[in-house]
Amino acid sequence: MSVTPQRSVISRILMEDIKRLAEQGKRVDGRSFKEYRPINVITDYAKKADGSALVELGTTKVLVGVKIQVGTPFSDTPDKGILTVNAEFLPLASESFEPGPPNEDAISLARYVDRGLRESDALDFSSLVISPGEWVYMVMVDVYVLD
Repeated sequence: MSVTPQRSVISRILMEDIKRLAEQGKRVDGRSFKEYRPINVITDYAKKADGSALVELGTTKVLVGVKIQVGTPFSDTPDKGILTVNAEFLPLASESFEPGPPNEDAISLARYVDRGLRESDALDFSSLVISPGEWVYMVMVDVYVLD
């Protein structure tokens, strides 16, 4: 008896279907490779946040909230404000998401969002300084995958 894991029959059938669709230039849901899922953005969704948006990309729903506080800068960047990004995959979004601390995928998502904001220069960190070395704005972004 082999101890090598075998793909299940369903996985092999699904893989064959995916290959067939790819040869036709289609995705599993019937869209072409260049066709986007419908996008809808509702801003100011969470009234107690300093900024927020509910983003729907097809059937995927994500809520993003932003809070801003005054705090002290990091000692190695006294001339820059602070950005923190957290992400959570809520259990109500999928049966594969479990309650508790953020899992590895949520941590990776937070890192991608953080890196995207930093490397795109979407946020001018020097403009978040109130008093160099003393006071800066701290921008906290929370990403919740809802569905």
